[in-house]
Amino acid sequence: MAELTVSRMDFGKFMQGLRQKAPRSSMTTAALHIEVTRQVLDRLERGSPVKLGTMHINGLLDHYEATPEERSAALSLWTEIKEQDKAAKAQGNSKGFWKAYSDQVVPNFERFLRLEKVAIGITAHQPVIVPGLLQTPDYRRAILRINETKRLSAVDLERRVELNEKRQARLGDPDFQLETYLSEAVLRNRAGAPPVMAGQLHWLAEVGARDNVRIRVIPFTAEPHAGMTMQTFTLLELPTGTSGAALPPVVYAEGAIGSVFHEHEEEVYPYRQAIDGLRAVALSENDTRDFLSQVAKEYAA
Repeated sequence: MAELTVSRMDFGKFMQGLRQKAPRSSMTTAALHIEVTRQVLDRLERGSPVKLGTMHINGLLDHYEATPEERSAALSLWTEIKEQDKAAKAQGNSKGFWKAYSDQVVPNFERFLRLEKVAIGITAHQPVIVPGLLQTPDYRRAILRINETKRLSAVDLERRVELNEKRQARLGDPDFQLETYLSEAVLRNRAGAPPVMAGQLHWLAEVGARDNVRIRVIPFTAEPHAGMTMQTFTLLELPTGTSGAALPPVVYAEGAIGSVFHEHEEEVYPYRQAIDGLRAVALSENDTRDFLSQVAKEYAA
C-alpha cells in the first residue's frame, strides 16, 4: 500500500524534527532511552517498518520533552500507521511487491524501491545504459548477462526481469511524472544484439510520447553542462504527508560498486543544478523521438 509507506515517512520526519530540537538529545541517547539500537531509530526516522509499540513512541516523546500538541500529533500519525498495518494485513498486501524478490536485490535497493513506489515524480540522469523503469525485457536480460553470466541461473535471470516489469507499472499512473535524460552514449552502447537495441530504442520513442513521461537525449555535440561530471542518479520527489508537511526529495546516486542516498538540502542542491544543466542542452522531446527512431533504424539495417 503506497499510503502506508507515505504515512511512515511522514511520521519518521515528524519524530526526527522533535529529536533534532530536543535539548541534549541525539539518536544514540534516544535509542538508549527506549532500549533499542540506534539502527532501529534510524529506520523509524527514514520511514521503514520497525517493530516498536506505542509504549516506545511515548518513551521517545517523553525523552524529546514533546509539548501536549506535539504528542497528540505524533500519536495521531502513529495510530494512522497501525490502522493501515491492520488493513494491509487483512487484504494480504502488507508487503511490497519486491519482497518476493528480496534475494535478487541488494538491501540498499529495497529502500529505493519503496521510495520509487510512492514518488510523485522522478528525474533520472543516465550516462551509460537505459534506466530500469524504461528497459524492455530483452534489454534487461542483456544488461544482466554482462556481469552475471556465471553466477545467475536462468530462473533468477527471469525473476529479475519480472521484478523490473512490476516496477514499470508506475508508468501507467497518470499522476506519476517521469523525466529522463539520456546521454547519446546510452543509444550507442551495444548492451545487446542489434535487434535488442532497435527494440529498446523504438520502445523509448513510443513511451516517451505519453503525457506523464518525458525523455530527452543529450547529444555528443552538446556544450559543457553541469550534468556532465555527474554519475548516474535519480531524484525522487515525494508527496505531502497527512501531517501537512512536505516530504523532502531524495537523490539515489549509483556508482560502480555501491550506491548512496542524499536527503539533506545541501546534498540535493548540486543535483538540482545538474538537472537544470541537462535541460538546457538536451534535445527537445520531439527531436529526441526522431533521433531514437533514426538510431533504431541503424541497428535494424
